[in-house]
Amino acid sequence: MKHDTVRTTAFAMPLTNPAFPPGPYRFINREYFIIQYRTDPDALRRIVPAPLEVTEPVVNYEFIRMPDSTGFGDYTESGQVIPVSYQGQAGGFTHQMFLNDHPPIAGGRELWGFPKKLAQPKLAVEIDTLVGTLNYGSVRIATGTMGYKHRALDAAAEARKLAAPNFLLKIIPHVDGTARICELVRFHLEGITVKCAWTGPAALDLYSHALAPVAELPVLQVLSAKHLVADLTLGLGTVVHDYLCPGTARRREAGSGILIEANAG
Repeated sequence: MKHDTVRTTAFAMPLTNPAFPPGPYRFINREYFIIQYRTDPDALRRIVPAPLEVTEPVVNYEFIRMPDSTGFGDYTESGQVIPVSYQGQAGGFTHQMFLNDHPPIAGGRELWGFPKKLAQPKLAVEIDTLVGTLNYGSVRIATGTMGYKHRALDAAAEARKLAAPNFLLKIIPHVDGTARICELVRFHLEGITVKCAWTGPAALDLYSHALAPVAELPVLQVLSAKHLVADLTLGLGTVVHDYLCPGTARRREAGSGILIEANAG
C-alpha cells in the first residue's frame, strides 16, 4: 500500500478494517434514566479540569439504553456527567462512562475523547420500577431505581436540556508514553426529538471499586430523576482548549479542516 493511499484512506484502526464506521451517528429510541444527586464539592473540584468551572455540587448519574444506533449497534451505557460552566456557557462534563460494546468504546475514545471502559450496564423495567444497574466484571458498582412513569415532564424542555454543550477531556498518548493529544473537546447532540419524558421517586446506590470509582463522588442526597426516550444524532466535536499549548485555545472548524488559534487567557 502506497504512502498516499495510507494517508487518504486512514480513518481509524485497523487501517483496512476500522473498529467503527465514519459518522454521522444516529440513535433511535435512545432511552435515558438520569438521577441527579448532591455530592461533596471538594471531590468535584479535584476531578473537573480547568478551564471548566464547577457550578454547583451536583452530579448526573446516567443509565442509557441504545437499541438502535448507526455503526455502533445495540448497547447500554452508564456513568457520571457533571454540570459545569465554560466561559459562562453552561454544559456537562463527562467524567466516566462504562458500556458493553466495543465499537462505541473505540470510537468514543478515539474521535471525541469519551472516558469509556468495558463493563456490564443494564436498564429495564421491573414491574412498577425503572431499574438501572452497573457491574464491573462480577462486582456491582451502581444501582438506580425510579417509580415507572409517575409524572410526565415537558418533552420540549427536556429536548432543550439535551441540546446543551457537552465537554470531554481527550487524551491520546505518544508512543513514548507522553501525551500526544491533551485537549478539552466540546460537542452537541443534534436533531433531537424527545418522544416522552417522565419523573418519579428515585434512589441511587454507588459502591467502591478500584477501577470503576463512581463512589468517589458520593451520594449525599438524591435531588431528582427522569426517564426520557429520544431520537438524536451524536455530533462531532471541536477543540476548545489545548493543554499542550499553554495560553492557547485551538479548534478545528467543523468540515473545513482549518485550524483556528486564539489567546485563551
